[in-house]
Amino acid sequence: MKFIQTKIPDVMLVKPVIYSDERGFFLETFQKIKFAEAGITHDFVQDNFSCSRKGTLRGLHYQIRNSQGKLLKVVSGEIFDVAVDLRRKTPYFGKWVSTILSAENMVQMWIPPGFAHGFYVLSERAELLYKATDYYAPEWERTILWSDSAIAIHWPLIDGYPLIISDKDKRGMLLREALVKDVFD
Repeated sequence: MKFIQTKIPDVMLVKPVIYSDERGFFLETFQKIKFAEAGITHDFVQDNFSCSRKGTLRGLHYQIRNSQGKLLKVVSGEIFDVAVDLRRKTPYFGKWVSTILSAENMVQMWIPPGFAHGFYVLSERAELLYKATDYYAPEWERTILWSDSAIAIHWPLIDGYPLIISDKDKRGMLLREALVKDVFD
């Protein structure tokens, strides 16, 4: 595996070594020792599976307690994946990074605790698997508005295609509102 820092160094892309032959392919998606050597020493306690259709935007989600680090991979389709730094004491507070995750490129994205996460589905359908470092706690979940101009994410929305977004995500708060209430030190 190759670990690549993004412009927010704590967020990493994980590129696998793929062994292919006439039968298909094999790759490792996780090996604790290799992740630890790259500085990712969190224990994973929960695996999640998400399936969404084209034009779906999920996020930007985070938990104010039981903050989750996430290791994400797409097993079918393609998404535009985003992490927003909500750690007040970093030089990257309010900044975002993104990447395309797809079944074809097999890249994973590591998002540490203290970040909001969201994604937009580019393919007809996308299936996403991710590991989390803490348990889902709906009472502590919060949402930053996906279109907050203070963050200014350049979502690659598909022209002429309806945006599919939950009511909860439509009501997300602005980053400045979260600053008062919920962001991490």
